[in-house]
Amino acid sequence: MAVHKIAVIGGDGTGPEVVAEGLKVLEAASHKLGFKYETTEFDYGGERYLRTGEVLPESAVSDMRQFDAIYLGAIGHPDVKPGILEKGILLALRFALDQYINLRPVKLYPGVETPLSGKGPEDIDYVVVRENTEGLYTGAGGSLKKDTPDEVAIQTSINTRKGVERCIRYAFEYCKKRNREKQLTLCGKTNVLTHAFDLWERAFNDVAKEYPDIKTDYAHVDATTMWMVKNPEWFDVIVTDNMFGDIITDLGAMTQGGMGIAAGGNINPEGVSMFEPIGGSAPKYTGQNVINPLAAIGALQMLLEVLGEQEAADLVDKAIAYVTGEKLESMGAGRMGYSTTEVGDLVAQFVADA
Repeated sequence: MAVHKIAVIGGDGTGPEVVAEGLKVLEAASHKLGFKYETTEFDYGGERYLRTGEVLPESAVSDMRQFDAIYLGAIGHPDVKPGILEKGILLALRFALDQYINLRPVKLYPGVETPLSGKGPEDIDYVVVRENTEGLYTGAGGSLKKDTPDEVAIQTSINTRKGVERCIRYAFEYCKKRNREKQLTLCGKTNVLTHAFDLWERAFNDVAKEYPDIKTDYAHVDATTMWMVKNPEWFDVIVTDNMFGDIITDLGAMTQGGMGIAAGGNINPEGVSMFEPIGGSAPKYTGQNVINPLAAIGALQMLLEVLGEQEAADLVDKAIAYVTGEKLESMGAGRMGYSTTEVGDLVAQFVADA
């Protein structure tokens, strides 16, 4: 039996606390279903940077390549200037490990409040596939005559046929595997970004010919945001570029109950993928045992799915739904009716007893 090798980066703030609860659930699932795993912890984050002046050691990327997956808590330290850790750790690993898919489920669990009036779990259950290594995030461009009236700033969106097509193909495959509405929506801006999204649209239409069982449609990004609020039930899987994906996934997170329940994966289907809760390090709650760990547990659920442990992933998903629907009073830190560790215990116990 193969042993899943998992790198664990607790990171900053409440990151180590929520990761600990995810690992608790992982242990319960392993005992229940019989798969094997081993974890190795790494201290990447703000404390290491403040201590050593080093964001990532030179060996970090080669070290990470030895694992099947990376489980990340949070990056962001109040004593470190914003951007240093995020670019130096998160973006550095995404690009170096070619994690070209950012996968963001938008799923409203039972008992979780949504700001969308009249919408329930049956209406909000779709996935955004975001291209993760190209677009505006490549840093192409520059500035000239800074701090003068003639200042110029240029940021260029880089879109390659290879990068666009592999993202679109992943989205079609994911839609096929998901096997729900079998509908894939391309989100873009073909009427203004005529070069970039001409490429996206042509690649989308070309790949669609290989998937006759998948329904396809297109929506401008501004229309997409409107429908995400008004008619989220229209969506099954959405595929889009890096910048638009960054924006619409945070809107999606709010509709599913907030950052405390949202999880995401940075995926290289042929390599090492990294999974994390979306809410950040929440330093003001550090050490208080009040932060909601369900987003981190949701990230673990995604990790299990990508590792091929589908039965375990499905069981963890059911456990999260049970805890939100039957136990928690709120998703907010300090308002759950349970501590961080108690919520982890509830999920793990459901998995163990299933």
